[in-house]
Amino acid sequence: MPQAVRFDEYGGIDVLRVAEVDRPVPGAEQVLVRMRATGINPGEAKIRRGMLAQRWPATFPSGQGSDLAGVVEEVGEGVTGFAVGDEVIGFTNSRASHAELVVVGEANLIHKPAGVSWEAAGCLYVAGGTAWAMVHAVSAGPGDTVVVSGAAGGVGSITVQLAKLAGATVIGLASEANHPWLASHGVIPVTYGEGVADRIRAAAGGQVDAFLDTQGGGYVELAIELGVRPERIDTIADFAAKEAYGVKIDGSAVGGNAKVLSELASLIDQGRLEIPIAGTYPLAKVQDAYRELEKGHTHGKIVLMGRH
Repeated sequence: MPQAVRFDEYGGIDVLRVAEVDRPVPGAEQVLVRMRATGINPGEAKIRRGMLAQRWPATFPSGQGSDLAGVVEEVGEGVTGFAVGDEVIGFTNSRASHAELVVVGEANLIHKPAGVSWEAAGCLYVAGGTAWAMVHAVSAGPGDTVVVSGAAGGVGSITVQLAKLAGATVIGLASEANHPWLASHGVIPVTYGEGVADRIRAAAGGQVDAFLDTQGGGYVELAIELGVRPERIDTIADFAAKEAYGVKIDGSAVGGNAKVLSELASLIDQGRLEIPIAGTYPLAKVQDAYRELEKGHTHGKIVLMGRH
């Protein structure tokens, strides 16, 4: 029987288990994918702990995961764009991708370009779509100086690159250990912490036009202190700031679709976008993967790998 990650109650990492489940069956316009790689995300940890129960309640036993890449195992009635054996990238909104076999709607899949690794493909949907939405939310472009908090993290590391590709000057807030990576991607690295406002002003030459906050914890207030207009501030971690200050909260709900996924995969295939991989774990080690994620200091993405 195929295996899938499950949890039966809200709680810490210890509630996660890998269970044997019935083989999923694709319905009309659905595709059954054998997972080769699937990303894990901070939002999934918050859902598991019950922190987002009012917004996204769980039904137990709950599955987990949105991102995935793999090989088509079976196609349902009416599927015309994919065939058994095709390599695909996609997503599910059914909390089901942390599993060996995943049913995915045909509209939520794209063909995997040859130049995209399984690891990058498997974690592209949530982080990539979020980064894309953030950059577009503030209309980052030539002549703009954009600050990104958490610039070396799973979302931040993609956001800084997309903002650079849009033509902006990008300042990335990160620990000093991640400064070489940022600098090698054309980003101006700045250490976060006490005195960060002055360091940003110095790096920016005075003017900051937009601020992209991947972390919360006061960065929206920092952006306002730096003189950034609320409509050019986007946060994916401080939802209360929308009502308090009128800033944007565009994230994966805006950028999470197959069209954006295809655009991002093409950039990777062309060598114009890198998805840093912080670590890979077999599905059976899902608890270990989340322990690493929840330390909060990973450079890039953590990926669960399927058996093949």
